[in-house]
Amino acid sequence: MLALERRNRILEKLQEEKRVVVSELSQLYDVSEETIRRDLEKLEKDGLATKSYGGAVINENINIDMPFNVRKNRNVVGKQKIAEIVASMVQDGEHIFLDASTTAVFVAKAIKSRERMTVITNSIEIIIELSDVSDWNIISTGGSLKEGYLALVGPKTEAAISSYYVDKAIVSCKALDTEKGIMDSVELFSAAKQAMLNSSRQRILAVDSSKFDTTAFSKLADIRMVDTVVTDAKPSQHWLDYFEECGVKCYYP
Repeated sequence: MLALERRNRILEKLQEEKRVVVSELSQLYDVSEETIRRDLEKLEKDGLATKSYGGAVINENINIDMPFNVRKNRNVVGKQKIAEIVASMVQDGEHIFLDASTTAVFVAKAIKSRERMTVITNSIEIIIELSDVSDWNIISTGGSLKEGYLALVGPKTEAAISSYYVDKAIVSCKALDTEKGIMDSVELFSAAKQAMLNSSRQRILAVDSSKFDTTAFSKLADIRMVDTVVTDAKPSQHWLDYFEECGVKCYYP
C-alpha cells in the first residue's frame, strides 16, 4: 500500500472515530509504529489531525478540507439524493457546467442516462467518470492541478469557463449563511465557481444539509445569485422563508 493511500485510510478512520491509536494502526496496515508516526506527523503538518499521546485526533476546523478521496465518502446517501433531484432537472442535449466538488461527481453518475450532453468541468474525477459515455462532448477547462483535490484551478481555468455560455451551472459549496452567502474554503475554487455561475442561464446550488448555517474562508456569491438550491433534507422554516424572500427555489427529498 502506498503511503498516500494509507494516510487517506487513516483520515477516513479519523472521520469516523475522531481518534486513532498508533499501535492499532500499525497492526491494521502491517507497518511499523514508526511509519505510522510519520504518517500522523504528515497529517498534522497538513492541518488535518493533531497528534496526541499514542495516536492522533481529527482536526474539526471547518476551514480545513479533507483530501478529495476522503470527502467523497462522506454522506454518500445524502449526495445520491441530491444527485437524483438535480438529474431530474437536466434534459437531453443540454450544455452544463459541473464543478470539482464531490457532490458534482454524484450528479455526473446520475445523468449518465441522458443523451447528447455537453459537460464542461474542472474536475478530473468527473472527466474519468464520464469517459465511457458515448455521444457526449466532455470539455476540460484546463488549468493548474490543485494538490489533493483532483481539481483544475487558476486564471486559465476561469478564462476557459468564461468563454462558454451554458444551459445550467451545477456547483456545490463549503458553507451557506444567510448573512455571508455562499462560501468555500479555497479562494481558487470560489473563483472557478463564480465564473460558472456568471456564464449560465440557470444556476443550481447542490449542497448537503450539513453546510447550512456555517461559514468558510472565501465568499463565492450571494444566495440571490442562484436560481435553485437542492439539498438532502428539508431546511428549517427560517431557511425556507429566506429562500422565498430571495426568489430561490428549494428542492429536497
